[in-house]
Amino acid sequence: MIEEEELIEVGRVTHFFNKIGVAVIELKAPLSVGDCIVFKGPTTDFEQTVESMQIEHKNVPRAEAGQIIGLKVAQRVREKDILYKKL
Repeated sequence: MIEEEELIEVGRVTHFFNKIGVAVIELKAPLSVGDCIVFKGPTTDFEQTVESMQIEHKNVPRAEAGQIIGLKVAQRVREKDILYKKL
């Protein structure tokens, strides 16, 4: 079980592309490649490292609050799942 104090909410899943394993995430806080992240929802709970993310089909090393990113995910996520960053 992951300790809640170690997590900061960084965004929310707005869409998931099953075939390519990519989540669309609306960010509330900055996120960078290499960050350790955790997805949580009613049926979702896993962690992974950010390996690549895109803004409008271009790879970016970092995204800021308010931006919408595409993120390659290790497992299925669902709309409204919350994305946390491990501190």
